[in-house]
Formats: sequence, structure tokens, C-alpha cells
Amino acid sequence: MDTMKAEPALAHTISARDPQIHPIWLRLTHWINAFAALIMMFSGWRIYDASPVFRDIIIPPAITLGGWLGGALQWHFAAMWLLVFNGLVYLAINLASGRFTAKFFPLSPRAVLCDLVAALKGRLSHADLGHYNAVQKLAYLAVIVDLMVLVLSGLVIWKSVQFPLLRALMGGYDNARIVHFFAMSAMAAFVVVHVAMVALVPRSLLIMLRGR
Repeated sequence: MDTMKAEPALAHTISARDPQIHPIWLRLTHWINAFAALIMMFSGWRIYDASPVFRDIIIPPAITLGGWLGGALQWHFAAMWLLVFNGLVYLAINLASGRFTAKFFPLSPRAVLCDLVAALKGRLSHADLGHYNAVQKLAYLAVIVDLMVLVLSGLVIWKSVQFPLLRALMGGYDNARIVHFFAMSAMAAFVVVHVAMVALVPRSLLIMLRGR
């Protein structure tokens, strides 16, 4: 009997010491978003090579997805709908739960500059991974906006006639392609930096997998 009473008490103590940082809905939507975004990026590079925006910039076929233009388009559109619907779920739960405001705000240029300087000097603390520093807040907000720009500019490229207002906001079809290219480049840069940061702080990956 004493052993049976001790086990729940021990479990409670461990849970209290190691509280959940990322809820299950956040982890699921995060990984689905990451999967969809990567599929869109690699297939998008194959689509880009079929008609480059900048003639001197060609993506090596070895790092593209789809094998040919038709295959790349199928991958791209499938991932696009996954990204859109999953992204809407992610934003809706974040806003409804109050997590979005709590995690990403307040945010100021001064805080970003201070944390960036601290990071460059190797003095930025990673003790509390449940708390985002100002640089992380800015990066995550920027990539959310970037994904929105990718989807909207992609709609103009895909269905230009059906979205005349979006086409006008993008400055026309050709400008929409340029916007899409630079938004894709920004996402690729974010992925590289994000993976590098995870390599420096491996515990952040474990937390995103198991929640604590």
C-alpha cells in the first residue's frame, strides 16, 4: 500500500518539476506546418526552374521535389491546402486561447536589439525554453507573415484572373512571381537558421516532440 501511494506522489513531483511547455495541439500543428512548408519549398524550386524569375538563378535539381513540372505542381498544390487549413487551425487556437498575445507580445525594437547583441556575444540564456526572447518573437511573427505572403502571392500566380484584387495588390502577375520568390527565399533562410538554433539547443527539439 505504501508503494502504491508513493508512485502517484512521485509522478506528481516529476510533473511539477517538469511542466508541459507545448500542448499537444501546438506540437501537431507545428510539425504539420513544417512538413507542408518544406514540401512546398522543394516542389516550388522545381516549378521555379521551369520558368525562372531570374535567369541567372537556377535551383539544383537534386534538391527539388517532383521530378518534373507536372509532378512538382501536384506536390505543391497538395501541400498548399494542407498548409492553409492547418495554418488556420494553428492561428485560431493560438488567438482563442490567448497564447498568441502571451507568447509574442510585448515586442519592441529595443528588446530585439538587446537580445540580438546578447545572442551574438553568446550571453543569451536558454534556461527557460517556454519563454521566447525578443529575437525569437520577431522571427516567428515574421515567418507567419511570410507564409501568408507565400500563399497569397501563390494564389495570384495560380489563379490570376480569379483574384484580380490580390493581383493588383501584388503589382501584377509578374511582380507576384517576384514577391513569391523572395518570400520563398525568406522561408528557406528561416529554416536554415531555425535548424542551426535547434542544433545549438537540442532540448528545444525534445520539448517540441514530447511537450516538456
